[in-house]
Amino acid sequence: MSTAQAPPSKGRANLVLATLFLGTFVLGSAELLVVGVLNLVAADLRVSIPAAGTLVTAYAAGLAIGGPILTALAIRSDRRHVLVGSLLLFVVANVVAVLTPDYGSFLAARVGAGAFQGLFIAGAFAAGTAVVPPERRGRAMSVVFSGVAVSAALGVPLGTLVGQALGWRGSFVAIVVLSAVALIASLVVVPSVPSTGGGAGDQARYAFAPRVLAVLLLAVLVFGAVFSALTYIVPFLESVTGVSGALISAFLLAYGAATAIGSFAGGRFADANAARTLVVGATGALAALLALYLVGAAAFLAMLALAALGLFVGGTAPSLQYRVVSLAGPGGSLAQSLPASAANVGVALGSIAGGRAIETSTTSAAVLTGIVIAVIAAVAAWATGFLKPPVVDEEVNPSPERPPRPSSSLSP
Repeated sequence: MSTAQAPPSKGRANLVLATLFLGTFVLGSAELLVVGVLNLVAADLRVSIPAAGTLVTAYAAGLAIGGPILTALAIRSDRRHVLVGSLLLFVVANVVAVLTPDYGSFLAARVGAGAFQGLFIAGAFAAGTAVVPPERRGRAMSVVFSGVAVSAALGVPLGTLVGQALGWRGSFVAIVVLSAVALIASLVVVPSVPSTGGGAGDQARYAFAPRVLAVLLLAVLVFGAVFSALTYIVPFLESVTGVSGALISAFLLAYGAATAIGSFAGGRFADANAARTLVVGATGALAALLALYLVGAAAFLAMLALAALGLFVGGTAPSLQYRVVSLAGPGGSLAQSLPASAANVGVALGSIAGGRAIETSTTSAAVLTGIVIAVIAAVAAWATGFLKPPVVDEEVNPSPERPPRPSSSLSP
């Protein structure tokens, strides 16, 4: 017979969240690191630049597809074991990437690393929300997501510098070392977090219910709108804004820093009213893209528009996670990995849509395409605001919007 455990102290909970932040920061840096050393990878492996670019797509596919599959397979496992296991496998995948001279093996390692990151993210959200009071779960989610946001702002540029100095393999060695540090920290800091709910089959009908799929579609639209424009922001800045060279990095840093700030702040808004936050975030992203299209020729205003875009997108991410898990009810454990998958699908589709627009028009067409998608996203955000979690037994099937009473897990 299990006995009830007292919830961890605030200091211990913060230490756990810091460890999870470290993990998502390292894994997020690894996801986009190839972008900064693409030419070095292509030259070393003797493949074309487009072929090297496929390594980014392979990672995203591994995360979007493999992440949910692995999460389903590990659905009954203690979240601590999931975190440790996914980090260990992530280290192995990146060691393969460092040692292999073969492009095919590197591609397979990237797919595996993406899948293990998806599994880690799901486990991190579950562990993070388990060690805080119910009214702080949105903020816990924002800390986990912020690791990815900060990696885009800082981790990738720093990794690129290491790659330029020590070669692309040197930058991946750094990822292996930092991943090992995150693994040790997880072993030492993260407590046992038993799985809640039933098996994958029992949870699937809740995790893939129409109300959950509707919010996942919203995630696809939001990230599709943003990356329709953002994927081609460099040619836009060069041809429309009139900036080039090192100055472009300042614009990208403004977006990345704003995304990180928004993701930290977004947790409080998720706790207050996640549905309303999604409406504000989607509408704000639409306004930022519209401003970029209309005043993009003015450098200062273009930078402000990019910063606003990052702020709104970062601010919506915790609420997307919160809404998906709460609307999944008893399927929340399985649903933890789905928002990241939906976001990656949005990134891929948005990039394709923006690219097609540029092929038939000017570079501004990518931003205009993002605006069109963002209009649909804003309407979808308003519509999904009326969705409610399923009515279930709160003692057996806890969800973020209907917190359980103290039980044998760490959730208070």
